[in-house]
Amino acid sequence: MIEQSPRALVLPPGREVDLPGRGEVFVRDSGPHGEAPPLLLLHGWTATADLNWHACYPHLGQHRVLAFDHRGHGRGIRGNEPFTLEAAADDAAALIHTLGCGPVVAVGYSMGGPVAQLLWQRHRDLVGGLVLCATSAVFTGRPAERAAFAALPTAIAATRLLPERFRLRAAVRFMAGGDAWEFRTWALDQIAGHDWIRILEAGRAIGRFDSRPWIGEVDVPTGVVVTLNDRIVAPERQLALASAIRGARVNESRGDHSVVLGQPELFVPPLLDSISGVLARIRPATAA
Repeated sequence: MIEQSPRALVLPPGREVDLPGRGEVFVRDSGPHGEAPPLLLLHGWTATADLNWHACYPHLGQHRVLAFDHRGHGRGIRGNEPFTLEAAADDAAALIHTLGCGPVVAVGYSMGGPVAQLLWQRHRDLVGGLVLCATSAVFTGRPAERAAFAALPTAIAATRLLPERFRLRAAVRFMAGGDAWEFRTWALDQIAGHDWIRILEAGRAIGRFDSRPWIGEVDVPTGVVVTLNDRIVAPERQLALASAIRGARVNESRGDHSVVLGQPELFVPPLLDSISGVLARIRPATAA
């Protein structure tokens, strides 16, 4: 795989890490940076860690940054078990345990938002803060949304019949909002290793996700980055997520769902503001 993005950004060092009883995963780890909690970056559906976060890495140099591909995505864990968001959250917990680096600030984008929420719910001692970006507590409700997610089982059955090039192009269109994208060739290389059955299962899992019964219990500093022109995750859903978490602070990006890829200049500033706000609220509690 290509180890640099088209903008020649230097990516954090990476290595294979064995998660006992779970499998091997490729992990970006910039190494220890002071006493602040590490940032665990959790990518979105059909992406990879590098594809989702490559434009953000250079702006996070003062932090220890950890990022890995979710199971079935890129260089993530492989196995025969169906994809679940709970398993993805448990993979993240296993990584934190293996590296001995918790608690972390879990930074989740799109599908990474549910993974971050579940990481807090299932492994509360490992999460010191949350930054939730372009995401929600629930992803269905409107008729069009219900129909789209209901069609995924059929898509899972049919995906074996599709030529690889069509699957890759469809994923790039979903992430970037169209074909006209300067990173298209690099993106195709990044996602060429996807397990497409697991990818479609992940989409179905997103459609079933609903943290509304318990999201109000979140008791760690939280920031929510709302993508105001989002056509995938409605801004009102994102704002409802922020309203459900006591003390959550909102930062706004005037981008669409693909802003982190196509217009990172509109996404990085509110992301940094959210991270700084969460860390500022963690440090006084740690000092006390």
